[in-house]
Amino acid sequence: MKFRYLAFLLVPVFSTAALAAGYTGPGAQPVITVAAAKEAADDTPVVLQGFVTKKINNDDKYEFKDNTGTITVEIDNEDLPATPFNEKTKVKLTGEVEKHLMSREVDVDIVEIIN
Repeated sequence: MKFRYLAFLLVPVFSTAALAAGYTGPGAQPVITVAAAKEAADDTPVVLQGFVTKKINNDDKYEFKDNTGTITVEIDNEDLPATPFNEKTKVKLTGEVEKHLMSREVDVDIVEIIN
């Protein structure tokens, strides 16, 4: 009996995820440069490649740089890769734009080291 209720609860979750994954219209493509991220709307998906150049403060804020500029990124400790990296290591950051009153930053969900 419990299994039947669980199935009814999970079906809408999986069907919604499948529909969202197939959308290719406006807003579906992630921003791929710092310059574009600085102009993007709040919650816009972002996939950036470049370098984390320095830690800004004791929180989870870092400076990220690509060929188009620099932007502040927020990377939680649990989202950092297991392999150590530095300002000379090329990385791929996946996350979303956070729009503040006077600035924008990227809230990073995944950090991947690019060889």
